[in-house]
Order: sequence, then structure tokens, then C-alpha cells
Amino acid sequence: MTHQTKGIVLRTVKYGETSLVVTVFTRMFGIQTYLVNGVRKQQKKGSKAIMLQPAALLDMEVYHNELKSLQRIKDCEWNHLYQQLFSDVVRNSIATFLLELLHKSLKQPEPNPELFDFCEDSFQYLDLASAGAAANFALYFSLQLPQFFGFNIQQTDDSFDGEQEMYLDLLEGNFVDQKPQHLHFIQGEMAMLTLELLKAMHPTELEEFKLNKDIRRHLLTAYQQYYSLHIQDFGQMKTWKVLQEVLG
Repeated sequence: MTHQTKGIVLRTVKYGETSLVVTVFTRMFGIQTYLVNGVRKQQKKGSKAIMLQPAALLDMEVYHNELKSLQRIKDCEWNHLYQQLFSDVVRNSIATFLLELLHKSLKQPEPNPELFDFCEDSFQYLDLASAGAAANFALYFSLQLPQFFGFNIQQTDDSFDGEQEMYLDLLEGNFVDQKPQHLHFIQGEMAMLTLELLKAMHPTELEEFKLNKDIRRHLLTAYQQYYSLHIQDFGQMKTWKVLQEVLG
């Protein structure tokens, strides 16, 4: 029996001489791994190999057996054709970072259609975003993603009067006016910027944030620390250094 589902390609690994093992975040089944045989044979018109690159948005017909860890794809087609995401170095580097962050956060193969829709919209927006909004998009995505896993940062009320020092406690995931009794926090301007970014209702607002490369690096480093504190075995982000270079 086959099923129709949308999918976002997270990672593709060569297998043997002609095949691929493809990790896909599907709308129906959550994260799944598929073996695609013979797809790397001599390229021909209509080859599916090009569709299986990271960040591709696909319509898929798949076989699914809950007892198996490796599934099969019967057929797939483009769901959406990007205009810039695959060809623009900056956008592609940001997308690759987002894919790794998503992959590290998805620990169980459980359906999460709300998360899928958020990610689908995010990649489509990144593809067409202005340069200023795109540069800040990794920050926005990093702050929005935890809400789908239950460890989102709690926004504070407006009780801070501007004279108090603000701290973001990365261990507790909230804003406080007293320095935490541990090392996992950011403070002052970095905490305030995080609060403002959390209040952004739509990525179109990202262009309003005029951040330099050092601020972006500082914030993204803190947000990765936040993930590592809340997701077991999160590890190091392999795409982080590339993103640093690109955004620098």
C-alpha cells in the first residue's frame, strides 16, 4: 500500500554505486529514511536524483511499514520550485543550517503537520526574502522552532523599565532581572534583541533588525547552546562554520 505525502529533504547520502539514502521530513509520517535504488545512474531526462537534494520540497508517493527503519519511495515530483535557494550561496548556506537544526531536533518519527507547514513556509520565504531579512532568518527560525518541541523561550511581560539589566536564562528558558547562578545566559543588548526577535510575528519584520555580523554570531552561538541544553545528544552544528563565513 502506498501513501501520498509532502516531504522536505533533510539529507542525502550516496549508497553503493547508483543509489541514495535520503532522510526526509514528511508531513504524514514525520522524519523518515528512504532507500532510492539506481537513481545515480547516467543522468537522463526526468531523472529523480536532482529532486533529492537537501531543502527540496516534494510531493511523494511512498511505501510505509512501521516495522522497518528504511522505507521506499515509489515516485516523487517537485511540490515547489525555488527561484534562488539552490543557486544563491548565502540562501543555500542558511537553508543548510536550518536543515541540520531541524534534523537534530527531530528525534522520533512522529507526524507533526504544524511543524511541517512552518518549515515549508520558512524555506519558501527564505527563497524570496530580501537580503536583510535573509541574513536574520537563521535567528528567527532558531527561536521559533522550539515551540513545536515544548521548550520555547518564554516571553516576558513589559515590566522591565529599561534601567534594569535583562538576562536570558538559557537553562530555564526565560527572561529575568537577576543574574543566574550558572554560566548559561546572555544579558543586556543580546537578551533584549532576543526578546524583540521573539515578538516578530512574521519573517517580513526581520528586515527591521539592523544587526552586524558579530551580533548575529553571538546570538546564534547562544541559541545553539540553548538547544544543546534542552535536546539530549544535540552535539555540534557542522554547518555553523560555513554559515559564519557566509554571513560575515
